[in-house]
Amino acid sequence: MEASKADGVLAPLPGRCAFYVTKKKRYCKMVVGKGKTLCGEHANAGEETGKKRIPCPLDPKHTVYEDNLAKHLKKCNSKEKPKPCYYVKDINAGCGSEDETIEEVSIADRTKEELDELIVKLKTALKGLNTKIVESTLSHSALDEPLNDPKNGDSAFKHLKQQASILGNMEALELLSPERCYIEFGAGKGKLSHWIHIALKEAENVHFLLVERSSTRFKVDGKHKNADSTFERLQVDIQHLDLNQVPLLKDKRLPVVGVGKHLCGAATDLALRCLFDHLCDENDEPPTKRLKLRQEQGAGDEMKSVPPTEATGGGLVVSGLAVALCCHHRCDWRHYVGKEFFRQRGLGPEDFAAFQRMSSWATCGMRKFGSKTSEQPSDRNTEEEDEHEKNEEAIPDILNGVMSVEDREQIGRLCKLLIDQGRVYYLKQRGFESSLKYYTSRDVSLENVLLTAVPSSNQNTEST
Repeated sequence: MEASKADGVLAPLPGRCAFYVTKKKRYCKMVVGKGKTLCGEHANAGEETGKKRIPCPLDPKHTVYEDNLAKHLKKCNSKEKPKPCYYVKDINAGCGSEDETIEEVSIADRTKEELDELIVKLKTALKGLNTKIVESTLSHSALDEPLNDPKNGDSAFKHLKQQASILGNMEALELLSPERCYIEFGAGKGKLSHWIHIALKEAENVHFLLVERSSTRFKVDGKHKNADSTFERLQVDIQHLDLNQVPLLKDKRLPVVGVGKHLCGAATDLALRCLFDHLCDENDEPPTKRLKLRQEQGAGDEMKSVPPTEATGGGLVVSGLAVALCCHHRCDWRHYVGKEFFRQRGLGPEDFAAFQRMSSWATCGMRKFGSKTSEQPSDRNTEEEDEHEKNEEAIPDILNGVMSVEDREQIGRLCKLLIDQGRVYYLKQRGFESSLKYYTSRDVSLENVLLTAVPSSNQNTEST
């Protein structure tokens, strides 16, 4: 039922709260009790009750009657839930033995000489590397129908083109196969898994794990409740996820393929560690100490009976990876998998922090692209563009008039490339052939690089 208009202002819906939410420019839609005009959340705004409401101690975003606090805390949705068996604190966090405290200096606070020195370091570090990223904009027949549906707006069309290209690249790498479990990191609504399922609807024994740390609305998982494939959602931060303890993977023992669309910043490094390296780096604690620590931190009694070989990553077989990268300005040195790569080039955590910040220059044109769609706010890609609009590192005044926007964008892209080359190096060290590809055009997404990996031919020969 639609709200009616009164004096040019929308009136509350019948049976709904009469509190006007200024921020949302509408009335609250919560159902009210019989004979009341305000919901419990906004009861303080009127004089319907003498009882006082206070912010919930577990989550101040909602309130509760003060005399009902004890009862509320027992059932509050924000109450910490028991940790699942696959939760192992910081298992994918990276090295903890180094001094991770980095004295970060804002790019805007650096002198021109310091910035020039950083740019020279950047270009020197890239010398000798294959810095040419291959154009690989593909598509897949599974998305032909929605791509040709005129009902889809510009934003939906951009997402569909990216998903189609990711599937096309996966098909080219023979990563779309039966007898697989696909793990979508940073799954959100799970649309990438949805399209992979459509592409493999005739395949047998295909399952999906959707990893997302936050609660998500409008998930597509529900569309597949009656499907032969299993769709299982893990609400956990990738940093604390031990794939070897996920019941579905332990029961099915299927090879896994890691996927992700716009896996933001450090989440990419966490996902790589989650898939390829549950052991610490060379400077970390030994595996036996790590295992003992995991048992003490508790992932349930079941964890204590896990054999050491399985608990340290021996049971997981990875068939490949296809992850669309983004938001390098949100990377973190502790989690970063390319530390050895950086050190080989004479770079350290301070240089990483600087390049990480400068990487945001690569999307200086985001506001330029965004302004073109500002006349149609309903078509804006709010899940992607709004996030990237927040990522610009302040441009130093000393660069205004000295370095053009195009030059800054180029430096930003080189920073992203150097960080990504560290990820490619990490994957190659673990026996995988890895590459970076432009999987879509910059007018579709400025974050248009896809990181892929498949087992190298040498590894396949040894396995055989």
